[in-house]
Parts: sequence; structure tokens; C-alpha cells
Amino acid sequence: MWDEMSRKKEQLTTGMLLDMGVPAHLKGYRYVRTAVIMAEEDMRIVSSVTKLLYPEVAKRYNTTDGKVERAIRNAIEVSWERGNRDTFEKLFGYCAENGTGRPTNSEYIAAVADAVRIQMNQ
Repeated sequence: MWDEMSRKKEQLTTGMLLDMGVPAHLKGYRYVRTAVIMAEEDMRIVSSVTKLLYPEVAKRYNTTDGKVERAIRNAIEVSWERGNRDTFEKLFGYCAENGTGRPTNSEYIAAVADAVRIQMNQ
């Protein structure tokens, strides 16, 4: 049932997350990828991560909201330490070297979703 647009969206998201240093073996990687794709389709979900996003991702993976939030936070922390600084600079306008803290879960998901949307429209 995967159409070409869905496949391209998943490929773009996957490539971006790997470039940003999110290890594919982490549970949070799958959760972030799902969250980004959901946010790309409807950005309103990012403004309510605890009420809408985490519960929906948890339902899809048969786990709890809290475990989803924690796994996503962990994936972002790992990515922030290991990822491509140029990509962070482009997406967030700042990077770890200038002392700015890592983005929140919702900031990270929204920025990646926005970048995917822009690439999809090109």
C-alpha cells in the first residue's frame, strides 16, 4: 500500500536521521522517524507532543507514551553528540560547539519534518 510519495518521504527522513547521527539500532530511531513522518503530514501534532504525538507513536509500536518520549530524547542526545555539525547548523541555526543546548524533542522533530517537506516539494 506504499505509494511512491510515502516511500520517498521515508527515504528522505531515514537519510536525514542517519546523517544527523541517530543510530538505527536504537528504539528511538524508529520512534523519531515515525514522529517526523507524522509531523510532516500534519505539523499541528508537534505543538502537542504529549497529548497527540507520543500516544500515537506508542500505539503503533505497542508501548507506552513515557517510553516513546524517553527513547526519542535518548536518540536526540546521541545524535547531538555524534551527528553532522553542518546539518545541525542548517536545520537549527546553531550547533553544540557554540554552547547552545540540544533542541527539545518537539523542536528536533519539527525541524526535520520541515526539511523533509521542503525536499519533497522540490
